[in-house]
Amino acid sequence: MSITSKSLKELLPLSFKSTPAVSIRKENQVWIATSMLIHYLESFTDSLVVTEEDEKPIGVIGGREIIENVFKNPSSDFFDNTTVEQITDKKLVILSDKISLGELLETWKKTRRAFSIIPNNLGGYSAISGRKILEIGANCVTDLTISELPKKKVHTFDHDNTIKDIISLMLEKNTRKLLLKDTNYFISDRLLIESIAQKFDFFRNIKFLENKLEESFKLEEAKKITKDVNLSEISKSMYAMLHPYVVYQDQVITPWDICMSLESDRIEFLG
Repeated sequence: MSITSKSLKELLPLSFKSTPAVSIRKENQVWIATSMLIHYLESFTDSLVVTEEDEKPIGVIGGREIIENVFKNPSSDFFDNTTVEQITDKKLVILSDKISLGELLETWKKTRRAFSIIPNNLGGYSAISGRKILEIGANCVTDLTISELPKKKVHTFDHDNTIKDIISLMLEKNTRKLLLKDTNYFISDRLLIESIAQKFDFFRNIKFLENKLEESFKLEEAKKITKDVNLSEISKSMYAMLHPYVVYQDQVITPWDICMSLESDRIEFLG
């Protein structure tokens, strides 16, 4: 029987609700949300939950919402005079205790966001992200290896691309990371947002999109592996990474790929 029929509670008995969701009020300006996302993108929470005055969650905001709107309005006006509510994705998924792994993955396929929340025992909400699901992969027994994962086109960029080119590619290809051609260095939505906030002071007194990428960013290096390891091993390795992204031969592997591979009937769970 596929592990997708098991509940998250069964598969994550010790950490099911251990990660508090990080929230932001809908009336806050976007620069506040951007500053918070620097610390949470690619973490166990990954996105911010947008709430009303009574702390009721009404949506979610992540890297895509920031860069998509920066592309439309690359100015300090966007950060200083736009509220979080105006760019919130209302498709926030609130889970029940009984939800199965299979139901969660089907939900994420529809929202294209590996992030949901679930009510916890403290009266608030806990986060379930792609990184959290790596815990399940790490505790699996399987002969499924990374060479068998579905091959996907590796989206790349060039040294002379501008920031505008990079963001346009991310939005067009619906990806959060782009690999520098012929290397294992990459740019991510988190790196873009970090530079916008810290290096360019939310575009106050600077034009941003026309800058060349290499003039503006220090890229991050993806972990390059040469051995065809199984799903459990790669899950453990990615779980320990600050920014999980792996290059193997001619393919790249993200937490999303690991999550979706858990649908295989060749996986057993050590529970």
